[in-house]
Formats: sequence, structure tokens, C-alpha cells
Amino acid sequence: MIAEAAAPARRSFVRVLFAAPATVVGACIVALVAACALLAPWLAPHDPNVQNLGLALRPPAWLAGGDGRYALGTDSLGRDIFSRMLWGARVAAIVGVCVVAIGGTLGIAVGLLAGYVGGAIDSIVSRIADMQLAFPLVLLAIAIVGVVGPGLWTIVATLGITSWVQYVRVVRAETLALRERDFVAAARATGASPARIVLRHILPNLTSTISVLATFEVARAIILESALSFLGLGVPPSIPSWGGMLADGRAYLDTAWWLGLFPGIAISTAVLGVNLLGDGLRDALDPRRIA
Repeated sequence: MIAEAAAPARRSFVRVLFAAPATVVGACIVALVAACALLAPWLAPHDPNVQNLGLALRPPAWLAGGDGRYALGTDSLGRDIFSRMLWGARVAAIVGVCVVAIGGTLGIAVGLLAGYVGGAIDSIVSRIADMQLAFPLVLLAIAIVGVVGPGLWTIVATLGITSWVQYVRVVRAETLALRERDFVAAARATGASPARIVLRHILPNLTSTISVLATFEVARAIILESALSFLGLGVPPSIPSWGGMLADGRAYLDTAWWLGLFPGIAISTAVLGVNLLGDGLRDALDPRRIA
């Protein structure tokens, strides 16, 4: 009977999730970015770092002077923009997923501890979170990267560690409300340990909230990585990045507009897709919307 009840619930979740056309569009965009990130070595027609100054600043293939071998044109060093776009999707995917994994794990653990235990621990965590929120996240990340040095995993660690506060505030507030519920009191009365109560009774009830929050944090991580790469504090130039490509195209907006246009569209589209999927996920996980 449990399996019979679970099947309609899953069907209902999927039906609500993909009921809105915007959610379907968002899911398709996310799937496309994920496919580009995973299959970049096989989809890219050229090595993203091979330079050919004789082919520098070639326009897209459909414009006059374009080369059919370079669908989106070439940059100032003669590198294929399409290939670099595909490899840039890999950087965006790695940063988005890893930052959420690090920040989410840290923030959820601290939020559960502060919300359930309360007292001095709750006060200390809340004050630390307030102090970090007093500094803009971009400036804090710039300061850390400026001291440690740029690099892909430096960016991942920096953004992951600094994003924990977003989870702490939400998880702590939800935990404070859940710990007073009857099912938690019943578990406590049966002698369940605090760890068991938190892991078996409170955390499962936070799944929907955490899932939606994590989805939107992926989009924010992509934007922050692009911003840092644009400023020269992101991944090294040898690693294609949408933000780095956007920075390279600044000087050629009048003569070679395609250098900045395509990576800018990629960043905007990826973030839009994640946000649309997050909106649909929020509606699908809302028990009031599931029929």
C-alpha cells in the first residue's frame, strides 16, 4: 500500500512540476547546459585554446567574411568561440554544483544545530551570520581570492564557504518552528536522541525548502563566478569561462560584437533556465498545489 500511495504522489509531483510551460523551458535549458558541460570534449569542433592569429576576429559563419569551420566566429587570438562556449559551460556547471554542495552542507548542518539546540549556540551562529551579511558577497569573495590567488577550485571553495549563511538563516528558522511540532515532541517522549530527531524527523521536512533554495543558489554561483572571471579574479585564462570571454570582448564591442554577445547570452540563458526550473520546483513541492 505504501508503494501504491507513493506512485500517485510521484505522478502528481511531475504533473505539477511540468504543468507550466516556463518550467519546461527552464528544464530544457538546464539539460542543454548540462549536456554541453558533460560532452564538451566530444562536441567541441576545435581545441578551445589553440591560437591562430591568421584567423583572428572572424565573424560568425552566417555573416560576410565568416568561415564555416567557426560557427560563432573567432576571438582576438583566433580561438574558436563555439568550442570555448562549450567548455565554458563545464566551468559554470562545476562551480554551480560544487558551490551548492559545499555551502549547502555547511549551512544546513549549522542551521539545524542552531535551530534545534538554541541558546548560546543559536546566538553565536546568528551573530556570525549577521556579520557576514554586513559585507557584500562579491566584495568578500574578491578579498579572499585576491589574497589566496585566482583558480577554479579557489573560486569554488571561496563561494562555497561564503554562501553558507544563505542556508543557515532559512534552515534555522524552519527548525525553530518544527522542533515545537507534535511529532517531534512524540519522538522526544519515546526517548529518541537529538541526532535521531534532527536527521529522521526535522531534516526530511526541510527537503522541499532546501531543494528550492539550492536551485536558486546554483544560478547565483554562476553569476558570481562570471563576475569574478570578468574582473580577472576567476579561473586562469587557459580555462575557457563565460565571464572571461565576456571580459575579452569588452575591447571589441564596436568591431567584433560577437566576442561579448554570445557568452553574455549564455550566462543570461543559463541563469534564466535555473530560475525558471526553481520556480517550478517551488510550486511542485508546495503541498497545497499537489492534487
